[in-house]
Amino acid sequence: MTKLSRRSFLRSTGMAGAATLATPLVARAQSDTIKIGGLHDLSGALDAVGVPMNQVFKLAIDEINEAGGLLGKMVEPVIYDPQSNMSLYSQFATQLALKDRVDVVMGGITSASRETIRPIFHRYNTFYFYNTQYEGGVCDRNEITLGTTPAQTVARLIPYGMNLYGKKVYTIAADYNYGHITAAWVKRYVEENGGEVIETEFFPLDVSQFGATISKIQGAKPDFVLSALVGTSHMGFYRQWAAAGMKSEIPVMSTVLGAGGSDQLILTAEEGNGITASFGYFEEIDNPTNKAFLEKVAAAYPDKDWVMSEISEVTYEAVKMWADAVADAGTTERDALLEVLTSGKTYDMPAGKVKIDPKTQHAIRDVYIAELQDQVFNIKEAFPNSPPADTQMVCDLVENPDSNKHFEISL
Repeated sequence: MTKLSRRSFLRSTGMAGAATLATPLVARAQSDTIKIGGLHDLSGALDAVGVPMNQVFKLAIDEINEAGGLLGKMVEPVIYDPQSNMSLYSQFATQLALKDRVDVVMGGITSASRETIRPIFHRYNTFYFYNTQYEGGVCDRNEITLGTTPAQTVARLIPYGMNLYGKKVYTIAADYNYGHITAAWVKRYVEENGGEVIETEFFPLDVSQFGATISKIQGAKPDFVLSALVGTSHMGFYRQWAAAGMKSEIPVMSTVLGAGGSDQLILTAEEGNGITASFGYFEEIDNPTNKAFLEKVAAAYPDKDWVMSEISEVTYEAVKMWADAVADAGTTERDALLEVLTSGKTYDMPAGKVKIDPKTQHAIRDVYIAELQDQVFNIKEAFPNSPPADTQMVCDLVENPDSNKHFEISL
């Protein structure tokens, strides 16, 4: 069969018309600007993560406009603060799609926020980029997902820890989608590498006292602790762990610590030293693109009180990749942009090489393992071109372009 572009395939099979009938049509009014929506928590429980995301979001737009804009127009940011409130996420997502009629949206932090706004953007054909590391499983042709998944990070972190420390693992995780699904991935990768998860505990996001759990871990004597704890309250675990004298006895590895950009600064060196994490970006990556990027960030935000993290860097990536696709396609129309983005094109980003897997519309990217020392993550290993493999097992947007689902992956 002759290879057709996705748009040509839809036309040839008659699916393009069917898709138009099935989805409400939102006419994009002619405008002197190209509008890009930003939906990040600028206040509320996750503002320490959302504010840096919004700052690099605006920095990327400023760079595009300073270079002349796109298609002869300036790019106009339309920014709302959902305040970590799901009702506001829903309200502002609808407003961006129907009232502001933006061409694309960058936003959402937690899985709950993503699953609140993703169906809205899908329904109204408002192109959406989700730029946060998460538990995996989204299969939606209207979404590009740039953050790392457990298949890229946990799959590297577990064998690394088992080789260093041993095969008995104690998992502690946040009590919501991300924590539960990540804990399941941990169990899978531990068992695949010949180990055992001897206990898994879940904690609501507002829990800040971990004395009883620390005692249980002492009694269980694992070779290391794998933490998928999330948020400011859960930082209490690391402080209490150090205060109990456990840092020198049982190592801790995390799938979250350092993701937001301020965690390692909140912890003292005595509390944080030795914690190991895996992400698609660390500020310490040594390449010319990252060096230039960090210089731009420092010049734009000289008083910033956060460290560049994956979530923020990936937000910058998303704006730049979207803009590149607009320039290449000569339009802001979603299907044309998807053809560019899923064509195999590789982008040279501060994090390293990034390209979009056409089956899942997730990023194939370089992944790193790093150890925290004196509030700085020191990179220990790098894994180039890591695919979102386990998401790909259940999602094929080339074969099924009408998919619109978050798979609760069963392990």
